[in-house]
Amino acid sequence: MKAYIIAGAPSPDIGYIRERIPEGAFVLCADRGYSYARQAGITPSVIIGDFDSCPCEVPEGGNTVRLNREKDFTDTLHCVEKALERGCDELLLFAATGGRLDHTLANLCALEFALDRGADAVILSEREEIRLLDRGEHRFDGRDGLTFSLFPFGCGEAALSISGAHYPLSRYRMKSGVPIGVSNIFEGERCVITVESGRALLVVNTDDRFL
Repeated sequence: MKAYIIAGAPSPDIGYIRERIPEGAFVLCADRGYSYARQAGITPSVIIGDFDSCPCEVPEGGNTVRLNREKDFTDTLHCVEKALERGCDELLLFAATGGRLDHTLANLCALEFALDRGADAVILSEREEIRLLDRGEHRFDGRDGLTFSLFPFGCGEAALSISGAHYPLSRYRMKSGVPIGVSNIFEGERCVITVESGRALLVVNTDDRFL
């Protein structure tokens, strides 16, 4: 089951959000994300937040969860948690990067939060796709020519093998303090990234205008 989460990073591409979220989808909005949903003509299933940054009036009712301003988790992570409680195993996050760096880092941590609980989560925008790769083989088709980067995440190092890319690797131990995984390029119809140990954050640049 898919869940679509609209976070609150500033200046998202509303048209992109509108195009990517289908009618009737299970949509959760984190605080200011509700205003983005309204602009996109999307009716959210759940609205969660302390609403300290939402510029519009938030409806009352059973679909709105109001949080205290003093809390342990971000509004977005509360949305992730709610989606997991509903049995969602595929989470797509929008408006989750590009604002405050600490909020962006918190949203990257939300990918790990979801993965630890058996769900696949990805951050999407008009310029990039970000996901956390667990141990195992990961196949990417039809990405020829796109730039991507890999970083160990939540660990000191990750052992990686890459085929179908401009810079292939074989069981390379990528350390968190040495960003050697920046700016690789998908080549051919299929790229296979195998995580032998640790976890790797994958950032795919989907629009070369932002390279």
